[in-house]
Amino acid sequence: MPVDLSNEALYLARSIKDPYLRAITYARIGYYMHRMKNPRYGEAFTRALKAVASIDNPVLLVKALIEVATFLGKTGSKSATKTFLQAYESIKTFPQPLRDEMLEELVHKLLELGRTDDAFFYAKEIENNVKRNDALLRVLHNYIEAGNLRKARLILELIEDEPWHSIAAYEVLKEHLKREEFGSAIKVLSEFRSEYWLGEAMKAVAVHLKKANVPEGTYEKFVDVALSISSKVGFEVLMSFLVGVASQGEVDFVIGVLSKVPREFHPDLLRSVVQAVLDRPELLERLLDRLIGDEKEFVMSLILDSLLEREPSNNYRELVKRIGSETDSERIIVKAVRYLSKLHAYDDAWELASKVTDPYLRSLAFGSIAVEKLKENDVDGAIDAALEVKDPRWGSWLLSEILAKILEVQAGGELKEDIEERAEAQRKLWETS
Repeated sequence: MPVDLSNEALYLARSIKDPYLRAITYARIGYYMHRMKNPRYGEAFTRALKAVASIDNPVLLVKALIEVATFLGKTGSKSATKTFLQAYESIKTFPQPLRDEMLEELVHKLLELGRTDDAFFYAKEIENNVKRNDALLRVLHNYIEAGNLRKARLILELIEDEPWHSIAAYEVLKEHLKREEFGSAIKVLSEFRSEYWLGEAMKAVAVHLKKANVPEGTYEKFVDVALSISSKVGFEVLMSFLVGVASQGEVDFVIGVLSKVPREFHPDLLRSVVQAVLDRPELLERLLDRLIGDEKEFVMSLILDSLLEREPSNNYRELVKRIGSETDSERIIVKAVRYLSKLHAYDDAWELASKVTDPYLRSLAFGSIAVEKLKENDVDGAIDAALEVKDPRWGSWLLSEILAKILEVQAGGELKEDIEERAEAQRKLWETS
């Protein structure tokens, strides 16, 4: 806006009858005149404050003061502080909940201006716990953004209620991690009172440790901290950390400290680790490399169960073949056969299915192959698969099922993948008859 137009706007604003709107308009004009280096911008703010003084409604008067103070603050004027204080003095006379609502607005505007110290002062005056803690968290966030961790820690000590205290601790922790101040981060962990936020904190620690490329000893320090905390809030905290570490690719480290985790927590931890790295076959391979015995079998089954819930992908073909070849469990082999069949890797699936000796499980394995072949209209291949079950009862059952499915498809019906359900029903029938 050219200078002459800004002067014209200043002149025309006097015709606005509503004193609240007139005050706000003068303040806005003053701000834009300041930006255009028009020396009369001070006159605009003087008129704005005069208009404020003529407002009868106390709430509108305070709102106008806050708006005028905000525009003054944008010009860098020292008068902004005085005007905000004037608004505050009026706010103190208001009844609740109006008093707290207006204080919230005051804090919001001050944070907008980057006047964080002033916002901190007024935020402490809010009486309602929820509103006060929300405001203090916003102030803390501004301090952290400005790099003032000393003030942020002061607010952390001031906030007593949950979950705000733990959220504040989480924000402070992240800043220490960002600065790679891991000793300070360890100290902040003792501030957490919420198990959920402590778990989130440990995940954040894992991510930052990986980014900082720290030595293994640093990971171990956080494990020790997690173990010491775990005595109070349960080993879920340690699990959160280890799952976070695993998701960053440090599978070897996680398995290395597995012995420190009580045995009863191993299944949940391994289940969470598998889910955390499921999209990375190479990490699943490394996980299997480090496990032995029952836990390896457990993880093999977990991996296949999870993969079978997804669309099949050739990215997992070698992993599934490996599982089928290394497991001692025929039930796990059946799962591997199902997955390979869905990939139409029939030679691999057939080879694994041939290792299954239990008639019931063998019927499930070759039944998976037969169903997938039927999907491709390979009727002969489906029948050949069914004939691989030599047990008189189960072989006959599977052949019956496949023949029925062939006719179902021919009749224009939908091919149902219900071999396992029907086999289980048949097994129960034979057991009770």
